[in-house]
Amino acid sequence: MLVSGLQKLTLLDYPGKVACTVFTGGCNFRCPFCHNASLVLPEELSHDSSESQALSFLRKRVGVLDGVAVTGGEPLLHPDMADFLREIKDMGFLVKLDTNGSFPDRLIALAEAGLVDRVAMDIKNDPALYAKTVGLERFDLAGVTRSKDFLLSGAVDYEFRTTVVRGLHTRESLLAAAEWIRGAKEYYLQQYKDSGAILNAEGLGAFDEREMHALADAVREIIPAVQVRGV
Repeated sequence: MLVSGLQKLTLLDYPGKVACTVFTGGCNFRCPFCHNASLVLPEELSHDSSESQALSFLRKRVGVLDGVAVTGGEPLLHPDMADFLREIKDMGFLVKLDTNGSFPDRLIALAEAGLVDRVAMDIKNDPALYAKTVGLERFDLAGVTRSKDFLLSGAVDYEFRTTVVRGLHTRESLLAAAEWIRGAKEYYLQQYKDSGAILNAEGLGAFDEREMHALADAVREIIPAVQVRGV
């Protein structure tokens, strides 16, 4: 498994927990608004960290950290993720996994094995706009739909989240996305920010704080629990 980075302390990536964040390299999406291009593009992938280094760090933080947030890239792109998470769980850490939902079999297997405690799944947009939003010419939504439905079943603690981008999202598309995940217990609209390492920022922009809250108010008619994040 390719570990491309390690943030040794975070109070944000695992809500309510003192955690660290492990970044895996590689992704099967090419979302133009992605702020981690160095974790997506093969020619830019960092090899500065390693799985063994991450595990060595964690062994020294037993009793200090509550949990580990595993993000990317797309962590479930790696078929050996279960082995990595099992070592983390054996140390006594909670595990939060970030995913785009496109590997439902791996997600479900990890959850059923008790290797993840919380899942944060990206809901990219209105299902009809998924291919454009993830930067692909065509996209089969079946896998993402299966992951979404699995989380809605309540089999594992979860949140859904959408990074809201001017140029890709509208009030109407967010309402369609919300309808697709109707019944969600947690849904976050995240404000787009240009990190300086955006995959393809041309034509993209952010909604301001007032606009973000207005969009959340509209979505709240479908998902009462929606919240704004990052403003």
